[in-house]
Amino acid sequence: MRLLLDSSIWPRTVDHLRAGGHDVVWAGDWPRDPGDEAILATAHRERRILVTLDKDFGELAVRHGRPHAGIVRLVAIPVADQAWLVERVLTRRATGLANGAIVTADPERIRVRPSGG
Repeated sequence: MRLLLDSSIWPRTVDHLRAGGHDVVWAGDWPRDPGDEAILATAHRERRILVTLDKDFGELAVRHGRPHAGIVRLVAIPVADQAWLVERVLTRRATGLANGAIVTADPERIRVRPSGG
């Protein structure tokens, strides 16, 4: 899958997802943080699912109607488990994410807000 990981995501998660065959761009590799709006716009333009710890991206998408290509927000997850949880979400919710869903995931459950919902 095509992913854009926010700089809040642990670098080893980036490495793990790349090793698993995902096409990953990590905002932490960029020379500067362009801000949430620009990150979300880049993910949308490049058709990448945005993975983050930050709830502000959901706010931009839902409350402000900013376009996106799917968002995964990780909640209450130790950094060493981020890759595992992202893989779990991608496996279980690939179709919804491909259709622009917003997924909030913690180690116990995965909640999905369908596109336009």
